Amino acid sequence: MIHVLATVELHPGMRDKFLEELSQVVPSVRAEQGCVEYTPTVDAETSLPVQGDRRQNVVVIVERWESLAHLEAHLIAPHMMEYRPKVREFISRVGLQILEPAV
Repeated sequence: MIHVLATVELHPGMRDKFLEELSQVVPSVRAEQGCVEYTPTVDAETSLPVQGDRRQNVVVIVERWESLAHLEAHLIAPHMMEYRPKVREFISRVGLQILEPAV
């Protein structure tokens, strides 16, 4: 099992448009072989001082895959290849953290 945090930094004011396009591809991703979780998230409003300010132009996609091979297949899936050009103009930067359980 691997965990992935895909942090998508968006140009100002583009989050709603990005989420609209992302919502169209989520069902196809969740149906992929090896997908355990694929959840787009945004910073929650809390009173916890450790959290810091909410990031209005960031979406973090929390993913879990059965294996790295499944993630690699996801990255070249036809629906992902079709989706990327639709959101390219909204995105300023994407970062991936690929994690494995430590204990």
